[in-house]
Amino acid sequence: MAIKVIAQRREVKLGKNPGKKFVMRPDLYIPIQEKKVFAEASTHSGISAGVIKAAWDAAGEVLRTWATEGHSIPLPGLGTMRFGVRSKAVENLDDVKTSLITVRRIIFTPNVDLKDELKNTSIQITCLDEEGNVLKRVTSGDSGTVEDDETGDSTSTDNTGTQTGGNTGGTPTEPAEDGDGN
Repeated sequence: MAIKVIAQRREVKLGKNPGKKFVMRPDLYIPIQEKKVFAEASTHSGISAGVIKAAWDAAGEVLRTWATEGHSIPLPGLGTMRFGVRSKAVENLDDVKTSLITVRRIIFTPNVDLKDELKNTSIQITCLDEEGNVLKRVTSGDSGTVEDDETGDSTSTDNTGTQTGGNTGGTPTEPAEDGDGN
């Protein structure tokens, strides 16, 4: 299995160096219908697709309720999900108000096994010219570094499950500015 990416030559007019450049985008990323998910889960578990759908819907309601109450919710085999906010920081207590919140967020934190799966999945790039003709194909030889979306850190996991890494650049966010209890 591989992550498939298209790198197509296009005219780029923004940035410091406009001109023809290869721009990457995902390939073959299409939504999978819930019906297919239920059928696959039924095949793997021996439980009917209807029962799985009922449980899926019920779990979704519970997850939504608990997440809006401020809980971090485990997603089996994937990680955790919670809601949070980004906000501006102020010095004075009297200045604290809801208008400081700039955005509400859904925060997904993948578990180590899922990060390992992504790290170990190869990336196949198909390079195309402007008309869509294949110029070459490349398979990844990169380190498989996985970015932690919440912190902007890049993390590598060795084969013992130990995570290493640090901020990949930029300014670290102070906990007061994040406002979501990190």
